[in-house]
Amino acid sequence: MADEQQIPVFQIQRVYLKEASLEQPNSPAIFLQQEQPSIDIQLGVAADPAAEGVFEVTVTCTVTTKIKDKTVFLVEAKQAGIFEIRNLPQEQLGPILGIACPQIVYPYLRGNVADLIQRAGFPPVHLAEINFQAMFEQQQAQQAGSSPIITQ
Repeated sequence: MADEQQIPVFQIQRVYLKEASLEQPNSPAIFLQQEQPSIDIQLGVAADPAAEGVFEVTVTCTVTTKIKDKTVFLVEAKQAGIFEIRNLPQEQLGPILGIACPQIVYPYLRGNVADLIQRAGFPPVHLAEINFQAMFEQQQAQQAGSSPIITQ
């Protein structure tokens, strides 16, 4: 019985769209513009305990497109997952929450963002693949107060 309690557990409980918003402050005039918009994409990852051995991992994306100083559209989305993680050494928990879990959640975020933008009447913006390991290592280096080893 005691051995069963020490078996590492990693299970996906649920993946869900936590939040999504779309703003088109300059519509419909912006649809008549012929210029290519500039696109700025910001990503973030957060992990929070939800219960004993259960964590919510959220990947957040903000896509801002502009033509000159006018916003074409602004999309903000949060895709989350609930993960049961038990009986792991503490030093392994950070990489699981910062790398493995976001890798599971991110494809859902990519699809939802592309779909939302396309439904708004624009060509979809396809978010690039992300190296969550490099992102995690950079974040760890910044928290340690040293210069990042890997930059993006």
